[in-house]
Amino acid sequence: MWWIYALLSALFAALTAIFAKIGIKGVDTNVATAIRTVVILIVAWGIVLFKGSQGSIGALTRTNWTFIVLSGLATGLSWIFYFKALQLGEVSQVAPVDKLSVALAIVLSVVFLGEPLTWKNAAGALLIISGTLVLIF
Repeated sequence: MWWIYALLSALFAALTAIFAKIGIKGVDTNVATAIRTVVILIVAWGIVLFKGSQGSIGALTRTNWTFIVLSGLATGLSWIFYFKALQLGEVSQVAPVDKLSVALAIVLSVVFLGEPLTWKNAAGALLIISGTLVLIF
């Protein structure tokens, strides 16, 4: 079932690039990112409230809070740089470079999480890097 969610994530990430490129024309990208963040905030909290999940906030540990906040900071910085890159470049160049995050995540998961680096993961990461280089040069 995880792969269905992953495919939906990829679809919406692709739509994000197209919608953002159209939406940021002539706009300060930081303002655009702030607006996008408010929309996401409303949607995310709407889902939490609809599902009644707000009670689980009390179960979060200090470690949970620390790394969720760090993840949020990394996401915010990623969006700020992504919107600026989209404003300056073509979607067909920016999106592949952005997706280098997949290869980077594989490497970082090995280094920081101790996940095994299988030949399939390594080959996939190398193919992503190679494909990105082909698309941007």
